[in-house]
Amino acid sequence: MKNFKRYLLLHFNILLFSFTGVFSKAASSWYNREGLFSLPLYLFLGLMVLNCMIYALAWQKTIKYFDLNIAYANKSVYLLWSQLWAVVIFGETLTFRNILGLLIVLIGVLVVQWDDATPGKEEQS
Repeated sequence: MKNFKRYLLLHFNILLFSFTGVFSKAASSWYNREGLFSLPLYLFLGLMVLNCMIYALAWQKTIKYFDLNIAYANKSVYLLWSQLWAVVIFGETLTFRNILGLLIVLIGVLVVQWDDATPGKEEQS
């Protein structure tokens, strides 16, 4: 159960990080629409920086419970979140190649996780 909570926290941090891309794209859209003196541009840039700061602090607290190879392999799940936001928030199209790429990445994460879940491996505290 302790490991589940830690993995949940790890993936919540990855979800949090994925919003950096959302704020960045939103800022870029406002810049393209209204130029450098757009109030929403600075709002989204501020949210992006704030999100990065919160994520950096949370990530440092979280990765102390994991081997770095496990934490960074799981971080690639970010691609799944960014594709979801691209479709849901920005109305982009998900192609077969996108789905295939996501599956390859997720299989890679599972392969790394498989090693971490093998019996006899000590649980980290």
